[in-house]
Amino acid sequence: MKYATYRRDGVLRVGIVDGSELVDPQAVEHASGELGPQAGWFANMTEVIRHAPQSRELAQCAVALSAARGIGRLALKDAELCAPMLPSTILCAGSNYLSHNAEKASSDTSGKEPEFFVKTADCVVGPSDDIVHDSALTRKLDGEVELAVVIGKPGRHIPRERALDHVFGYTIVNDVTARDRQVRFRPDGSSWYELGRGKVFDTSAPIGPFIADTEDIPDPQDLGIRSWVNGELRQNSHTGQMIWSVAELVHVFSINLTLRPGMVIITGTPSGTAWSTDKELGGKWSGGNGIVPAAGYLQPGDVIECEIDGIGRLRNRVIAA
Repeated sequence: MKYATYRRDGVLRVGIVDGSELVDPQAVEHASGELGPQAGWFANMTEVIRHAPQSRELAQCAVALSAARGIGRLALKDAELCAPMLPSTILCAGSNYLSHNAEKASSDTSGKEPEFFVKTADCVVGPSDDIVHDSALTRKLDGEVELAVVIGKPGRHIPRERALDHVFGYTIVNDVTARDRQVRFRPDGSSWYELGRGKVFDTSAPIGPFIADTEDIPDPQDLGIRSWVNGELRQNSHTGQMIWSVAELVHVFSINLTLRPGMVIITGTPSGTAWSTDKELGGKWSGGNGIVPAAGYLQPGDVIECEIDGIGRLRNRVIAA
């Protein structure tokens, strides 16, 4: 099952994707009176997540009632989709694909442990929202398609073998990055990363378009992952190429923090970023899988699209500040 957040009469509501249509459980309840007060969970995605699996069962009932009676539906193409959720915290694992590590300047931990940084809800924009290119912040704005893990069940020190039990579902995050803020060089030419200013800024976390639950995606390590800039294929890989699996990342992050419903973990990006063609910052283009080398970094007017099998495609335009 896939969930979306959309704006209806100025109010955010959660809908269920059913083919080319969106089912609104609150509208189904209003028309039928058969879902009960629990339909109110669908006013907020975090409440839907918090009340799973009962909310999944209620969503299935809403879809069935909607189909049988022709109520509570609208065409997906007509829905004003928003970010499916505003995560309380976005826990980020960098350097999690060998192919990406091979195309960039290394940090001291690259490939040895997940590079741990955090984004906040202040960074989030939704599908079709704009990414702001702020020239006062960066001259080298880059994008990274990443599988995002939506936490559904709280836990601390979660064992790897039970980690996926704590996952509600999966979405897409574009980990937009200011490369010239991220990559810094020492006098001897070796590099280090400043992940705060390089990663955390307005519009640096487009998310969406949907959350696919674990029934739709039983194995997060078996998904194609791709991105395009202005229609050129820039990234083309598979989540099976991750160094640390989703289960391992849930385990690792739960050592630091109690994972709670509504938190999101992003899992790194494969090769093909604009960084790979930037020799000034230690880039090393490797190619493969039909990807096209970037002629430069993201500029106002560019369109970046991120796609993961089973979830959908996240599309954002770059605009000047």
